[in-house]
Amino acid sequence: MRGAGEILLVACYELGHQPSGIAVPKAFLERAGYRPAALDLQVEPLDPERVRAARLVALSVPMHTALRLGLEAARRIRALNPGAALCFHGLYAPLNAPLLRAAGAAAVLGGECEEELVALAGALERGEPGGRFVQEGAAAASLDRLDFPVPSREGLPPPARYARLADASGERLAGHAEATRGCKHLCRHCPIPPLYRGRFFAVPAEVVEEDVARQVAAGVTHVTFGDPDFLNGPTHALRVARRIHRRFPALTFDFTAKISHLVAHRALLPELRGLGGIFVVSALESLSDRVLERLDKGHTRADAFRAFAACREAGLSLRPSLVPFTPWGTLEEYLELLETFDREGWREALDPVQLSIRLLVPPGSLLLAAAPVGAGQPPDDAFRPERLDEEALTWTWRHPDPRMDLLQRRVAQAVEEDAADRRPAGESFDRVWQLALAAAGRPHRHVVARPAPAAAPPRLTESWFC
Repeated sequence: MRGAGEILLVACYELGHQPSGIAVPKAFLERAGYRPAALDLQVEPLDPERVRAARLVALSVPMHTALRLGLEAARRIRALNPGAALCFHGLYAPLNAPLLRAAGAAAVLGGECEEELVALAGALERGEPGGRFVQEGAAAASLDRLDFPVPSREGLPPPARYARLADASGERLAGHAEATRGCKHLCRHCPIPPLYRGRFFAVPAEVVEEDVARQVAAGVTHVTFGDPDFLNGPTHALRVARRIHRRFPALTFDFTAKISHLVAHRALLPELRGLGGIFVVSALESLSDRVLERLDKGHTRADAFRAFAACREAGLSLRPSLVPFTPWGTLEEYLELLETFDREGWREALDPVQLSIRLLVPPGSLLLAAAPVGAGQPPDDAFRPERLDEEALTWTWRHPDPRMDLLQRRVAQAVEEDAADRRPAGESFDRVWQLALAAAGRPHRHVVARPAPAAAPPRLTESWFC
């Protein structure tokens, strides 16, 4: 197992950025004396030579899309190298442990699991069964505090192969770093709480700084902080941002933060902007207080307006992510969301794909628990999953209003077509609005086309947030 390439780390999909799902475990393995190879299926084909050389293949599945691609990759890897031990690791691995064991996984790891991956390599090296590393139960994950090495990016495809920052000056090379992992919040629809159970872990500031420095040396001029919430630890976030800005004053960055954190820590936003922050991604999800309560988002509709105002005053662009299709949202609320985004000028910072997102309910989701609904709400307002779709990796559900399920399919098709045709985001927004008006039986004349802004808000060229 100490030979070059006997361990193969495979990334399946990480939002178009150079994958931490390879870089972090690679550093842990190298520190232990191993020489793993790496393969990123986002930008590379599955390499039969690298697969056949491996005795252990570890697939990183930090998100739903990655797991779907990972299962397909695992089938191909099995065909090429039936003797290799397969390991799935990352956020979505423990949630789907039974399915992954059925697919032939020797180990399923999650949470702060890099040292467990090193231990698995050692067990296989000694001829011990790797099965003892399989996590039992949907919510099982390691939550031991780790001693982080600097992520190892040597041997990965260069930054030019990944998503870029697009702003008024054109496109620039973008990197990726993590200052924290996990999350202290318990949003019911999020895949993080079942594993981390309200805990998060800070990566030492000096480790983050050195990781960024190595990416800058490779040509990166912008960095995405991929933390589930950069402001889970606001003091740590500022410490990291200040260190990096002192060393690289021209470097810009973006980060993710909850709406409630943008409101609670609005006094910090001007400094983050001065340290190089240019936009923030936030899980707005809905403008319906009823839906936000069901998801236990920790913010209200009014907070959304406060967060947009706080970011605008600080000079930060707020790019919201949405889950507009849930069992509780109504067609009238969907139309009202579109009207609000148009009226408030928020539509310019919205990726059209966000208008099509349908609630995913993975195994282990907190939505599956018998959580009480809001005071005074009728029992019929409770969530009723139908069955686990093992191919789609989600519990299925139907909206009580059939128009909503039909509209979601039509919106998804429209935004996908528009993305393939490279149509402006504003045109896609108006097309979706027309579809929603038609679903409600309203005349189309309510939508007035608006000219594109002179300078579009900064964004990454990969628009998928989850």
